Formats: sequence, C-alpha cells, structure tokens
Amino acid sequence: MAHPTALATLIELAQKDADEAARKLGACVRLREEATQKLELLVQYRDDYALRCQADMASGISATQFNNFQTFMGKLDQAIAGQRQVVDELGRRADQARAAWLATEQKKLSFVTLGDRAARSEARHESRRDQKLNDEYAARSAHPKPPTP
Repeated sequence: MAHPTALATLIELAQKDADEAARKLGACVRLREEATQKLELLVQYRDDYALRCQADMASGISATQFNNFQTFMGKLDQAIAGQRQVVDELGRRADQARAAWLATEQKKLSFVTLGDRAARSEARHESRRDQKLNDEYAARSAHPKPPTP
C-alpha cells in the first residue's frame, strides 16, 4: 500500500489535472457556443437579406442588381458552410476535452477511493490495537499479580 503522504500527493496532482481538464473543457464549450452564435447570426442575416431581395424583386430590380444579389447570397452561403465546419470542429474538440476531463476525474476518484480504503484500514487496525490494549489492561486489572517476595 502507498504511503499516506504519497497517496495524498497523488490525489492533489490528480485534482490539479482534473481542474486543468475542466478549464480546457470550459474553454472549448465557450468557443463552440460563440461559433454557434456566429452561425446563427449568419443564417439570420442571410434570411433577412433574402426577404429584402424578394421585396425588391417584387417592385422590380435590374439584372445587375439581381446578379449582385446572387453573388452576395453565394458568398453568404459559403460563409455559413465555413462556419458550420468551425462549429463541427469545435464540437469535436469539446467532446475530446469532455472525454479527457472524465478520464482525469476517474483517475482522481480512483486515488480518493484508495485513500479512503487506506484510512478505513488504518482505522480498523487502530481500533483492533486499542481493543487489544483495553483487553490486556482489563485482564491485568481483574487478576493482579501477587507481590513477589
């Protein structure tokens, strides 16, 4: 069994690793959320632009204006596709960070479990030792030694 201070050191290091993994997970989740918000803004902007263009086409626009609209919509679609890729990649990174955090938490909990077992074992040993001492004391008290001549 590991020395208690060595085990405490392992638990402390595992806790630091878990904290760092949690920080990285938080950063990944935050980046994914920001990228998702940007994607939503792009999609909303595209939808608004399309509605505005339809209204303009109802009142009549030139061929040049229509071509500009199509070109700009194509660029918006490319930007949306690119942002979806960013969101997907950040989602994968967040999943990896979550898996890493779970692994560090599991490792930490394993050390904590070992520490708890060691503490319980030590407490049982101490209790048995105390009981043995109490039994010996009680036995001596019940049967005092006769004085030696």
